[in-house]
Amino acid sequence: MSQLQVVTWEAGRCCPAGEATTRRTMSDDSEGTSSLKSDMLDRSKRRKKKELSEEQKHEIREAFELFDTDKDNEIDYHELKVSMRALGLEVKKVDVLQILKDYDREGNGKITFDDFNEVVTELILERDPKEEVMKAFRLFDDDESGKISLRNLRRVAREIGENTSEEELRNMIDTFDADGDGEINQEEFLSIMSD
Repeated sequence: MSQLQVVTWEAGRCCPAGEATTRRTMSDDSEGTSSLKSDMLDRSKRRKKKELSEEQKHEIREAFELFDTDKDNEIDYHELKVSMRALGLEVKKVDVLQILKDYDREGNGKITFDDFNEVVTELILERDPKEEVMKAFRLFDDDESGKISLRNLRRVAREIGENTSEEELRNMIDTFDADGDGEINQEEFLSIMSD
């Protein structure tokens, strides 16, 4: 399978030019500070037990280790923010500061891998799969036509450095174009992603 096909049909990996595609912003409570910890606990009680894949667990470990520049198994504010964004989580300054406040047991402005893993795992499990697919769709649909055209697919191939022929691109569209209009609409894209 070509790199473009993987990018095209895997929502969690659909990101031109290496940008993260899945973003989540944590909610703020009435005082304007993040209520991440209590919100996480409340949601986990309501939700059935879900687990991360081994690949997702590996990506979390990899992100932490990449940004733990001094290799002390702790990351500070800036490292935390960048590592969370690298995992596709959009976080605001107030959210990162709240995470540090809640999990900095040593009082040194850092959190350990175990705490990072706990926070990030919860946020990843809370993602709405349909919304994640639609975010991937919007990366392709840069002209906001509601469809992925051959032009859109060609642009993504170029952005990721994939040398894919017109025929291969056309075949990708034709394979999943249920209504025969020569483009992939949102329903067709959702169908592709749910198979």
